[in-house]
Amino acid sequence: MDLSLYITAFVTLFVVIDPVGLAPIFIALTPKMSAAERGRIGLRAVVISAILLTLFGLAGKAILSGIGISLPAFRIAGGILLFLTALDMLFERRTERREGQNNDDQPENDPSVFPLATPLLAGPGSLATMILLVGQESGTLHVVMVHLVMLAVLAIALALFHLATPLARALGRTGTMVVTRLLGMLLAALSIQFVIDGLQGSGLF
Repeated sequence: MDLSLYITAFVTLFVVIDPVGLAPIFIALTPKMSAAERGRIGLRAVVISAILLTLFGLAGKAILSGIGISLPAFRIAGGILLFLTALDMLFERRTERREGQNNDDQPENDPSVFPLATPLLAGPGSLATMILLVGQESGTLHVVMVHLVMLAVLAIALALFHLATPLARALGRTGTMVVTRLLGMLLAALSIQFVIDGLQGSGLF
């Protein structure tokens, strides 16, 4: 077994998923939430993304080709969805929706599935990376090792999510608002990059 292959796989997934960069985004997506609420949302997002990444690692190419979707098209769709999230962060639409929910019977807006689990954790880049990494070699051991590497990266993301509450407390309301706006801009740029990559991969340009 070539350990260097899996070290490279870890670095690749770590860079693509970027747990360190997601921690402040997690704060921006969960304002005014308690540590327990953030913990539940973070755990749910990681579990859902692990399921999606495992599914695509095992059968991603077959799934996409079976329903006639190319990887470039998948990247473009993810980029558009991420851009909508960035607009919400830039113009405080999420905050306005929360403040408008004064009825206790109404559930808090839960970002665990979208945009945390997908497209931020299990986005077009990480899903495509899983397909490519699994396809590097044949054999059950290789498939298992790639998925263990993926789980290690998600475990780091979960640990950083749990540090979000003390970080948000240190930033304060003003600091959190500044971070939210800044990350909204970065998310918008990232979403456009997804679309550009998708268009380049499609062969249209």
